[in-house]
Amino acid sequence: MKLIDTTISIKELKEMSEQMFNNLVKAVVDIEKEIMIVDVPLHSDEEHVLLENESKQENLWGINIFPDQFGKEGFVIFDSMINLRPGQGNRSRGVDNPEIQKIIKKMLTNW
Repeated sequence: MKLIDTTISIKELKEMSEQMFNNLVKAVVDIEKEIMIVDVPLHSDEEHVLLENESKQENLWGINIFPDQFGKEGFVIFDSMINLRPGQGNRSRGVDNPEIQKIIKKMLTNW
């Protein structure tokens, strides 16, 4: 497990993907604090760590990063059970709000 608050290299993400799922890295992003937990098999475990560290549920989003797709549309996929929040208007495992998707993509680009 690794907390990312500044930067992470594509090389490091590729190494993580080879050890975990052979092509992807699971991550949970806190869009308010602009941090991310990576390298854990379940989004729910990453979410739990961030919640214990005072992140707010409404700011946490599960994503899958495909390091081999860096610079392409398939680099980040918005798909996680933790994203299913009808009370917050998110009725799918994706991230339904395009503005939140933009924030997450911008964070990943800045790292």
